[in-house]
Amino acid sequence: MNKTTVIGITIAIAVLGGIIWTARPNPGNNTASVPLSSIKALKAEETNFDFGQISMAAGKVKHVFKIENTGGGPVTVEKMYTSCMCTEALLMTNGKQFGPYGMPGHGFAPKINATINPGEEATVEVIFDPAAHGPAGVGPIERAVYLETPTGTEELRIKAVVKP
Repeated sequence: MNKTTVIGITIAIAVLGGIIWTARPNPGNNTASVPLSSIKALKAEETNFDFGQISMAAGKVKHVFKIENTGGGPVTVEKMYTSCMCTEALLMTNGKQFGPYGMPGHGFAPKINATINPGEEATVEVIFDPAAHGPAGVGPIERAVYLETPTGTEELRIKAVVKP
């Protein structure tokens, strides 16, 4: 190797080492003393629902989840979306309906900014279409609805066994 190659390799190693050194986390700068999950204010009466066996031929099935703001201040549901195109969700709060929302396409989920005040209840209606995947969609399924808030993401889950 010539002298220029050795110098180039040495500089590259030094730069890479500097990048790694400055990018490493510094445990002394962690100011969060309480994990976000412990300060969530939205509580669901149930977070999982099993439809049991459902018929693809019978069409869509629905379930309503009840949620409540148990915190001391308002909670804003910034976004709501589902894990699959076969599932939609509607949020009802303060006499207003938000949605239906589904799986985000090749982009982002739209902001809804729905406020749930302290002590207030809201509902999330989940609609599952067992025929959405066609004949290949038979068997057990599990889907989720996500509600993004400033303190984290709440998750509501459904499952079923789809029959023709």
